[in-house]
Order: sequence, then structure tokens, then C-alpha cells
Amino acid sequence: MKQSSDRLRQTVVLVSAVLAIVGSFIGSGAAGGTPIQNASGGALAADATPIAPGGPAFGIWTPIYLGLIAYAIWQFLPAQKTDARQRALGYPIAASLVLNAAWILSIQFDLLVLSVPVIVLLLIVLIRAFRLTLASRPKNLIETIVADGTVGLYLGWVSVATAANVTAVLVASGFFGFGLGSDVWGVGVIAVAGLVGVLIALYGRGRLAPAASLCWGLGWVAVARLTGYLLSTPTAIAAIAAVAVIVIVTAFARIRSSSFASTEGLVSA
Repeated sequence: MKQSSDRLRQTVVLVSAVLAIVGSFIGSGAAGGTPIQNASGGALAADATPIAPGGPAFGIWTPIYLGLIAYAIWQFLPAQKTDARQRALGYPIAASLVLNAAWILSIQFDLLVLSVPVIVLLLIVLIRAFRLTLASRPKNLIETIVADGTVGLYLGWVSVATAANVTAVLVASGFFGFGLGSDVWGVGVIAVAGLVGVLIALYGRGRLAPAASLCWGLGWVAVARLTGYLLSTPTAIAAIAAVAVIVIVTAFARIRSSSFASTEGLVSA
């Protein structure tokens, strides 16, 4: 019974990865769909809101998707069939893949409001997956990259994307920010995204992957506000400051975690 349950989990992850890849082709416009930045009336375009990242930022999906494909194939190998870590991670990662495809479809069908609960649920699932990667150590470098690294990159980017998505929906619905200027809201939302990055860095003991994708997304927000059509120097400065803080806190948390691990090793020895 356990063996069949393990094979089912592996198959679900693999099929979910295929669905996500098909969705990514549709979302890119390569399969006849409208590119995400042009869908839903351009609500997610680089110049649609003060915190929308520049177009090249979405290149982060390439390593994320490659990582997800690698994980789906790797976890399907016989050696991972009964692995306790993969038993815990499998379904959360599969759920994230399905939710990712659902998010793309919601944008493609101009259901912008629906995209918010979908991406929030995606973020929650990824937080769960990230916590599971922290609960136990990977067995080798391959697992570190395809499981922990992919989940970290995915979480960091979706954290930025969630803030951008919610802001896009508010702007598209005619929200005027209670009379506050777009610069104020831009700085405020970036501050929240930076705080999320700090919390992930501290809780994740300085994991590099989520910090890298968060900084990548925020960095492109800064570029878009300094060089795009929707200029905002305060928002750009806030984004740059958030990147700097995340890098510093991540380095601090990583050093502290390494020192603690060394001390723990000495005590146990």
C-alpha cells in the first residue's frame, strides 16, 4: 500500500510539472496565448504600477522552471521513492505547480481579481515547502540544488510577484490610495517586500536562493522606476535599500547559523 502511495506521489509531481510547463508556454505567448505582460489589459506590464518589475525580471522563471523539471524527474527515480523528505515535499511542490498554471490561466482569461487568491495560496504552499526543506538536511548536492534551491528561488520570486499582483489589481480596479501619492504607496509596498525578505533570511538561516530571487525582483523594480515610463525615484531608492538590507541580513543569518552549527558540533563531539 505504501509503495503504491509513493508511486502515486511521484506521478502527481511529474504530471504537475508538465502542466506547469505547458502553462508557461501559454503565458509566454509561444503557444498562441497572450504574453503575461500584455494580458488582462496590460495590468502586469512594467509600467502599469509603481512596483512592477522591469520585463527582464521575468527571466527568473527560466532557472525556476528548469529546477522544477529537474526535481520532478529526480524525485521519480527509484532512490527517491521511499525517501521521507520527498514524501513530505512531493505534494506541496505538486500543488505549487498546479497553482502556478491556474494563475497563468486566470491572467490569460482576464480574471485578474481571481489571480490574487490563487497567487496568495501559491505563496502559502511555497512557505510550507520552504519550511519542510529547513526541517531536515538534503542528502547530497543534487538534492540541495533541485529541491532546496528550486523551492527557495520559487518562494523569493513569488513573494515579490504577490506584492506586484495585488498592487496591479488595486490599480486596475480604480483604487486611488486614499489620497496618498503613488510614491508613498510604492515605498510602502517595497518596505513590506523588504521585511518579508528579512524574515525569510532570519527564519531560513541565511538561505541564498530566496534572497537571490527577492533581490533580483526588487532590483528590477528599481531599474523600471529609474528608466521606464513610470518613473519614481523614491520607489527606486526604497527598492535598492531593500536589496541592501536583505543581502546584509542574509549574510548575518548565514554566518550566525554556521557559527552555531560549528559550536554544536564541538559540544556533541
